[in-house]
Amino acid sequence: MQPFLTAGVASLDLSAQICVIAFSLAIPLLSALIVLNRQEAYRRRMTSSVVVLVAQQVSLGLGFVGVVAGFWHILTIAGIAILVGAILGVAVLSAGYVRLEEEDAQATPGAEQPPQW
Repeated sequence: MQPFLTAGVASLDLSAQICVIAFSLAIPLLSALIVLNRQEAYRRRMTSSVVVLVAQQVSLGLGFVGVVAGFWHILTIAGIAILVGAILGVAVLSAGYVRLEEEDAQATPGAEQPPQW
C-alpha cells in the first residue's frame, strides 16, 4: 500500500485505483468488526444484526477485491492467479465444511447444534 499512498491519482491505473478504494472501505469495516468480535466474546453470544452480517460480507469482499486488484496492478497474470486460487480455496472450504457437518450429523443424531460462532 505504501507506493499507492505516495503516488498521485493521475499516476495510478484503474487496477491500482480499485485496490486503494477497496482497501479504504474494507479497513474501517474490518476494524469495527474486530472490536465487535471482542464484545461478542465478552458477552459469549453473537449479534443477530442484519447490518453486521452485511458488513461482514461486504468487508471481506472488498478486501478480496483489493488484493486481486493490487496483484493485477503488479502483474496481470498474478491477479488472475490469485483470483483462480481464491475460487478454488472457497470450493475446498465449502466441500470440507459440508462434509464435516454431514459427518457430525451422522455421528450425533438428535444432539444439539453447535453454537454459531
